[in-house]
Amino acid sequence: MANMKTMAPVITIDGPSGSGKGTISRQVARNLGFHLLDSGALYRLMGLYILQLAHDPQQPTDDELEQLARDMPVEFRAGKAGDVDILLDNQVVNDRLRTEQIGEMASRLAAMPAVRRGLLQRQRDFCRLPGLVADGRDMGTVVFPDAILKIYLDASQEARAERRRKQLIEKGENVSIAILLQDLRRRDQRDRNRKHAPLMPADDAVNIDSTELDIDQVVTIVMDIATERLSMRA
Repeated sequence: MANMKTMAPVITIDGPSGSGKGTISRQVARNLGFHLLDSGALYRLMGLYILQLAHDPQQPTDDELEQLARDMPVEFRAGKAGDVDILLDNQVVNDRLRTEQIGEMASRLAAMPAVRRGLLQRQRDFCRLPGLVADGRDMGTVVFPDAILKIYLDASQEARAERRRKQLIEKGENVSIAILLQDLRRRDQRDRNRKHAPLMPADDAVNIDSTELDIDQVVTIVMDIATERLSMRA
């Protein structure tokens, strides 16, 4: 068994849609010089991949879904200004992944055990030195249960819907806050009540409510705890 000090440390940041976990994870990973796993992007990629193959996610068999998840031609490349380009079948698809349609499909796929099995090892393969920040919904409970720090980031549904509305406005889309809130509530219910790997804090997670906090405040909280945990491994 590998010595704990020689293994890449993992920090997981889980939470519902719109809680800010993606933004926080990117900044924490950048601050620490760690690798980053956006697990939600993998499920969104799976949704886009199935659409490109003209499949409905209910149509393939479980074995076919698992194989699609294992074989999906995905690549993450360092982009401009520290961003990451996400490629599906050699095509950059960053913007296409952030539509409401793909987000809804990703939530449906995440409830399917075959898809989760197919993507599990792909997610774990992101763990390498000097360390990893993993963003998702079951990073601390299923994918990296031995992470040195597990954060569960949450916020009120109203605050999360408003954040999503601002993101869409910046992209030139005008979506009703009522529709976004309805979609978010439906997604929350599905994520939290699914049979396999439901969205929930790990027993040893640090819970942070970001409703009244800005990004810098949350990053500071996470960095303070992460620095302490990392120093204990030294």
